Amino acid sequence: MDANVPVVDLAPTVQLLLLAALLALLPLSWWWLRQRRSNPRARVAALTALTLFLTFDLIVFGAFTRLTDSGLGCPDWPGCYGSASPLGAHEEIHAAQTAMPTGPVTFSKAWIEMVHRYLAMTVGALILVLAAFSWLARRELPHSPWWASATLAWVIVQGLFGKYTVTLKLYPAIVTLHLIGGLVLLALLVHQLARFRASPLPADGMLRRGLLAGLVVVGVQVALGGWVSTNYAVLACSGFPTCNGQWWPQADYEAGFTLLRHLGQDGAGGLIEFPALVAIHFVHRLFALVVTAVLLWLVWRLARAGARSEARVLGALLVLQIASGLSNVVLGWPLLAALGHTAGAAALVGWLVNLHARASLGTKAARHGAALRPAVA
Repeated sequence: MDANVPVVDLAPTVQLLLLAALLALLPLSWWWLRQRRSNPRARVAALTALTLFLTFDLIVFGAFTRLTDSGLGCPDWPGCYGSASPLGAHEEIHAAQTAMPTGPVTFSKAWIEMVHRYLAMTVGALILVLAAFSWLARRELPHSPWWASATLAWVIVQGLFGKYTVTLKLYPAIVTLHLIGGLVLLALLVHQLARFRASPLPADGMLRRGLLAGLVVVGVQVALGGWVSTNYAVLACSGFPTCNGQWWPQADYEAGFTLLRHLGQDGAGGLIEFPALVAIHFVHRLFALVVTAVLLWLVWRLARAGARSEARVLGALLVLQIASGLSNVVLGWPLLAALGHTAGAAALVGWLVNLHARASLGTKAARHGAALRPAVA
């Protein structure tokens, strides 16, 4: 990378904003054509669903960006060497790739990084439109328009995480927060959509609290998984169920979980050692047992409450997540399995948020003895 490149270059900002508006017009046009005869409530529900779909795609593509080492494919922000696309940075990228053919800056990595940013800008534009329409249709909505406003505020925070991911050169704590932030954004959208379309679950206080506990433990596991990925500790434990041939391997937990440090370094600025990476991986593996126990209990509780289809979906997501996690270890971290693991985590978070929102609706309806507003067709 060229050390003379400014890390933050706002020169292409206007071009990028115009490009984001143009890209957002594509899904917005499709949405409007399909919903132009619908009532305001149905329009907002459809726009929420569309934004949720693209946000899920953004999370998975963000994982693809990280897994292909493309996070610094354009070493400045928000553009690429001061241009709105890698096309305008052809000379700079060519020079960087010539100097380091397998380095962080290549033509393919630059395009992967910028496509990720384009998709993020498109999602941000959709959320801005969603917030505006939510306020215009606020009397028709089953929830407060402040939910959409909170989502808009959070996407701005998430954009800042994306900025600092680049400017701080893949600082592990920031990259992990960026992943968590993406899942928080997904959860906000799922909660809003659930209020439109989902039928309430049976009023069961223990189930509702259990779903909240499930969200907490999955959230912790996502953070641990992000810490594994951002520190490239996926292969620090070989073999399963043992780690490097041991049930309790030698590990340096203090060094592994020193949060304020740069990539590849320990807290003192030296190179991070292998036992620290083992600690990072092993804790994620151990906590997976806690997550599995809690989610299996939720599967049983949902089935007992009569929500058998919801229980089957949760059980299937758990099985797929375990399978993709084991594949990463046993098969040596193949890209498809790694992407599936991130997608599975996002799906688990989304499904648990959906179930919790529906359980809350059921509890509220039972408490007040009132019928809920009918779902959108």
